[in-house]
Parts: sequence; C-alpha cells; structure tokens
Amino acid sequence: MPVEFLGIAATNDGSEVTPRSGASFDKAYTLKLARAHEEYGWDRVLFAYGSGSPDPSPAAAYVAARTETLQILVAHRPNVSYPTFAAKTFATLDRISDGRLAVHFITGGNDHEQGREGDTLTKDERYDRTREYIRLVKKIWTTHEPFDHEGTHYRFHDFVSDTFPVQQPHPQVSFGGSSAAAYAAGGAEADIYCLWGEPLAQTAEQIASVRAAAQAAGRSDVPRIQVAFRPIIAPTEELAWEKAHRTLERIRARKAGGPLSRRHPLTNPQNAGSQRLLAVAAEGERHDRALWTPTAAETGGAGNSTALVGTPETVAAALLDYYDLGVDILSARGYDLLDDAIDFGRYVIPIVREEVAKRDAERAATGGRQGCTRRRQGRSSSAAGRAAGARGCLPAATA
Repeated sequence: MPVEFLGIAATNDGSEVTPRSGASFDKAYTLKLARAHEEYGWDRVLFAYGSGSPDPSPAAAYVAARTETLQILVAHRPNVSYPTFAAKTFATLDRISDGRLAVHFITGGNDHEQGREGDTLTKDERYDRTREYIRLVKKIWTTHEPFDHEGTHYRFHDFVSDTFPVQQPHPQVSFGGSSAAAYAAGGAEADIYCLWGEPLAQTAEQIASVRAAAQAAGRSDVPRIQVAFRPIIAPTEELAWEKAHRTLERIRARKAGGPLSRRHPLTNPQNAGSQRLLAVAAEGERHDRALWTPTAAETGGAGNSTALVGTPETVAAALLDYYDLGVDILSARGYDLLDDAIDFGRYVIPIVREEVAKRDAERAATGGRQGCTRRRQGRSSSAAGRAAGARGCLPAATA
C-alpha cells in the first residue's frame, strides 16, 4: 500500500532551536509553510494543539481554503468542547476542504497542561472519556435521525446534526499513546495509530500491542500505523552529523533563554510516550541505522523528538526499515521548519516512494512471498516478525 507523509502545519516560525519572529498565528508564514508541503510532495500536515496556542480548527480552515490537494490533520482535546459541537466543527472543515480532513484525538498525558483548561480528570478517566467522545463524534457524523445519549461523561437528548462530512462513512480518526490504556482506546477506535520514533524492536512491540488491542476490541481490521521523527539531513554523512550536533547546541542555547514549550515538563514526564523516549536515550545515543536520541533527552522526551540523521539516502533507508515493520504513515518535522520541509520533500520523499513502489510491485508479482521472505531476513526480534504481519508476511494468528 502506498506510503504517506505527514508534516507540520506550524502557525509561526518558532521551534526548539529558534524563538518565533512574530505573532503566534502568522497568517503569511502558516500559508507559506503549508504550500511548501503541498508543492514538495507531502500528503498531509498536522495542526497541533496546545492550551495557549492558536485554535487549530480555524487555522486549518484558513489553509484548506487556500490549498488544492494538501490533506489536513486537526488535533483536538475532548476536554475543550462538547462532542456535538466538535462533530459539527469537523464536518464543516471536511466540507471546506472537499474531504481532506482527518482528526487526531488527544487524551492528554500531562495533568498540569490539561488543568490549564479546566480538565481535572485522572489519566485513566481521560482515556475513558476519549473513547466515549470518539464514538459519539462518529455516531453524529453518520446518524441522520435524532438520538439521545446517557453516558459516563456526556448526556444529551434529541440531537441530530444537519452538517455531515464529505468523506463516507466519516473522516479518519487518529490517536496516539504508549500506555496500556492508550492501546486499548486507540486499538478499539482509531483508523490511524500514532507512535513516536523509537528503535525498530520497540516499535515492533508497540505495533503488536496495538494489533492485539484491536483484536481484543472485536475489530476485523487494524489501525494503520504512523511513526514520527525529526530528520536531520545533509549531502554527506559527515555534514549530517555536524548539523545534528549544531542542532543540539542550538536547543541547549534556546533552553538557556527560557522554557522551550509550555506543553511538556523537561523532567519527570507523566506520559508513557515521553518516558519511553527518555529510556531509549538512556540506553545510548545511536540506534539501528540512523536513529539519534540526544534531541529527545535534551527536551525531556517532549513529543516528537528523536532524530534520523544522515544523507537523504540514509534517512530514506531508515524510514523504509519502519515501513517494512508495518508503518505506512511517516511523520517528519525538521528544526528549521520551512527549509527542512522543502529539503525533505525534495530529497527524501521521492526515494522512499520509489522504493515502496518497488516493494509493492514485487509483492504483487509473487503473491506476497518474495518481499516477505526478504524482510524476514536479518530480523532478530520476534516482535519485529509479528509486526511484519501488517504487510501480510505472517499468518494473522501470529500477529
């Protein structure tokens, strides 16, 4: 199946290496960055969510009305609006974008950040609420008769929307997390399950956990898997590593001037995903073909923070390693947002797409046997072998 690429729809030019130069919502920069992704071969961009950040939904509408093919992924926290309101908002966005919307539901792994907008539920309660919320949004998107709902977190009566998405049955639902509660919720409800960039063996284990959760929920399908990285590329390996170390020094210099982000603490993160990234960083700086962890360690494992370092060919090969595990959505965000988006789109995306097309053609020609045999060679992790079932390489019972 074709690989997809997800970039970032930042609303200003700030990042971990440089403070923003203007307002938090810079219309000109937002559109320039989105159009660069569209021009250079990216499939979709993420409008992220933060308690004090610009609202992603109107920002997404602004971009959707000014682009032609770029798909949009809008992040949303269930605590900030009622599901009836959210479902109408997203259906309207899908109409504005002519069916280019997906929604990423965020449960929230940081009590302090959640509390900034009045969310006082425990982590387990938040996951329970998210499951109820997603189910309601899907039902509202697809139900044309008034209905009542009496749930744990939401109650309403005689509701029916008059605004429905273009996409049928509904836009894709994206979800992320690395805890047992996250696997259970996302495995049951998500069309796309999002992970942060860990070594191949750990990623394979997480894919297996998501698949098991989907099976436990009674699904006949499984979520597609997305993994996120911070690529650092240059024409030669030496130049790429010099750039990586300069990037790390820029992060440290930026930290010396104040906090990098209000979203995540730099010490003792509560969410399992950040804890896992810090554990990987503690095991060593370099993993597999090109995974580099000091950027994650320096930022407290805050969000997408592990890097892939090397030439475009090396980084593309590293991404293909994840594709061979069953990852078909590759999320990437550089540190110099605009320039890195252009370079990645120009030099890395074409290589990955070409190699994926070759793999798919070989698999189609051999009924799936030849490509799977090749991928099993050199894989020592049983978890990696299980995850390869996502490509049809193993019997479903072993996945």
